[in-house]
Amino acid sequence: MRCVYRETFYKCGDYLEVNIYPAYKQGKGRRKKAKPTPETKQKLNEIASLNKLVRIVNANFASSDLKVELTYSPANYPEDDDKAARELRNFLRRVKRYRERNDMPELKYVAVTEKGKVLGRYHHHLIMNDMPIKDLVELWGNGIVSTAVLQFDENGCASLARYMMKQAREVAGKKKYTRSQNLIDPPAVSKDSVSKRRVKELAENIECRAEFEKLHEGYYLSQASVVYNDANGGIYIYARYYSKEAEWCKPRPRKSNRSTCSGGRSSP
Repeated sequence: MRCVYRETFYKCGDYLEVNIYPAYKQGKGRRKKAKPTPETKQKLNEIASLNKLVRIVNANFASSDLKVELTYSPANYPEDDDKAARELRNFLRRVKRYRERNDMPELKYVAVTEKGKVLGRYHHHLIMNDMPIKDLVELWGNGIVSTAVLQFDENGCASLARYMMKQAREVAGKKKYTRSQNLIDPPAVSKDSVSKRRVKELAENIECRAEFEKLHEGYYLSQASVVYNDANGGIYIYARYYSKEAEWCKPRPRKSNRSTCSGGRSSP
């Protein structure tokens, strides 16, 4: 079984997500490839799920849009998961109709439902396009509405996406998040252009920004992490970049020793 390393990247507005991973090609023999251990597979699946949500948020929302939390008053508290899901769907329908009546852009959203560990109380976390807060409160009508504008940093809204995914796990048996169908899914672009030797060097110097930035000119590296497949030595690298041309991006101080990188095995 011959192994080459594939680089897949996604352009998400001012951000670039890059995944480098082994791609196995069948040779003449019938030797089976070594699959990742269950623990490694679970970690890879969690990373992929989170990264997909980060891509969606970075590609579809801006700093003028909102993060919203919807809570329930005692009189309106839903008795089970299905009722909570129905209340959220009805709210989104009301918002959609409101926007249509007021000639506003079509509703875009990502939403998760959290169920508290201690008291089991439901509330909803959303990212949605901008609208008047007063009207949003009236459209919910079931309790308190907390809002704030989205804040982007070098990772876009990765921290908010990670928080939402963590809360969503509390509702067993449900999808981690729901989303409007009009959101852009950034397309993947793949190429087998990174040598195994180069991948090892990057993995051993995971904090060396200069080496990663050589792969994608026009971008600064925001963060990088590595996962090892202990079954066969496969290396999985995840990197996130932000554009040097982004309006909010100001030149940051560059360390004098950026190009000098030492080895060392790292993990997320």
